[in-house]
Amino acid sequence: MRQFHLPYFFAVALTAGCHSNIPEKASLSGSATAQLKTAQAISCTRGMLPEDSSLYFKGGASDFLPTIPNTFNEKIKAPEGMVFIPGGVYSMGAPNPIGIRDAGDAPMEDCRPIHQVRVPAFFMDEHEVTNAEYAAFVKATGYVTIAEQTPTIEEFPGATPDMLVAGSVVFSPPKQAVKLDNFLQWWEYKKGASWRHPLGAESSIAGKENYPVVHIAWDDAMAYAKWAGKRLPTEAEWEFASRGGLTGNMYAWGNQFRPEGKYQANSFQGQFPVSDKKEDGFAGIAPVKQFSPNGYGLYDIAGNVWEWCSDWYRNDYYSNTVKGKILDNPEGPAESYDPAEPGVAKKVQRGGSFLCTDQYCTRYMMGTRGKGDWRTGTNHVGFRCVRSK
Repeated sequence: MRQFHLPYFFAVALTAGCHSNIPEKASLSGSATAQLKTAQAISCTRGMLPEDSSLYFKGGASDFLPTIPNTFNEKIKAPEGMVFIPGGVYSMGAPNPIGIRDAGDAPMEDCRPIHQVRVPAFFMDEHEVTNAEYAAFVKATGYVTIAEQTPTIEEFPGATPDMLVAGSVVFSPPKQAVKLDNFLQWWEYKKGASWRHPLGAESSIAGKENYPVVHIAWDDAMAYAKWAGKRLPTEAEWEFASRGGLTGNMYAWGNQFRPEGKYQANSFQGQFPVSDKKEDGFAGIAPVKQFSPNGYGLYDIAGNVWEWCSDWYRNDYYSNTVKGKILDNPEGPAESYDPAEPGVAKKVQRGGSFLCTDQYCTRYMMGTRGKGDWRTGTNHVGFRCVRSK
């Protein structure tokens, strides 16, 4: 059942000398060798200050094991607009980032324990699905998104007639600084808001064909994926792809949020939620492919818009599933549960959005998780698709 409901969002250069406790001799004991290989594999040991690295490892980063990608005898050609992701075995999850600069103050409890996962090879869209791509789907099928459908009294018993109007949730910053303890202060249900009208009934996507499509509920993303001969990624596939073949990084591009002072993703700068200074070049959503891709050639894998995954969200899924073994291509739990809103069924979202900031949401960090009511869209939620090899 669809709900008039705001999804519960994300409420919430280390040098070699910093590893002086790890032997550097060629001949080491088995445990010491494993320790050294792990330290070398985790690129978070480069680019962070010593105190940050100490906190990062203490938070669980030492649990990362080297990524082992699948190998192929021939070069795999990806379909147009997609990139090849080799799959393999990797460490999934995120350490506790509290205390690390630019990392915020959320412990990310649902991202642990860090555990090993195996995923097969697949193809992934190089960027988020755009307005133009979604428009082609709608033109071909006549599909009507959930945000465009008029709610019924059967769906919302007790709702007044003036509320039974199609619309969606839009970021609406307050005029003055507010405490960050109530997200209702910067979200508003706007009548007429939809993928065609991202900021409300009077807005338009004219000239924004290359922007990510938004106000897409999970069902809307699934419908597009099926039409395109694709599917939504599992959470495990999404994270493997987002890491770009690297192990244990804080971000898709390394371990400094702004290497050499340059922003690597579309996020929020300034005082959240009042004023985005657009130091990264954009206030709000940005066209796709404005920042460098990750190691696999994926654009905007962090920031810009959240991306739907196929999995149901459970805060305790990792802790209930990990039993000291490699999980083989996990597809998520059988049902959703979020203790913050026990009655709301949610799907996993990944990557963060243009609203992420170290003041409130740092979910542009690798391995971190988001979630949203599967029947609700907003103007910072979109998606990208995958196709099995």
